[in-house]
Amino acid sequence: QVQLEESGGDLVQPGGSLRLSCAASRRIFSFNAMGWYRQAPGKERELVALITLGGGTNYADSVKGRFTISRDKAKNTMNLQLNLLKPEDTAVYYCNAREGYIDYWGQGTRVTVSS
Repeated sequence: QVQLEESGGDLVQPGGSLRLSCAASRRIFSFNAMGWYRQAPGKERELVALITLGGGTNYADSVKGRFTISRDKAKNTMNLQLNLLKPEDTAVYYCNAREGYIDYWGQGTRVTVSS
């Protein structure tokens, strides 16, 4: 069983920045892909950013140019840098790791963007 643990969520003002991290209980380069999803109150969970084993990335249109997904091999973490935050970015952010047809999820970390 793979354990994923997110950290870094916080309350931040509009225009501010945060850095989320996802620590995995197994080598992150053993997964086909990893990603960040978010779920806002009353809405469905949506993909925010994805990074493949080969390093390819994909972003939701709403975060392109503001968020950056990355991996830290030494720390065995996947990260999401969130810049120019907007109130509509408020959500619980979940880490995902995919191995074949199996998806692993973390418990989520809350990001609140408000003045």
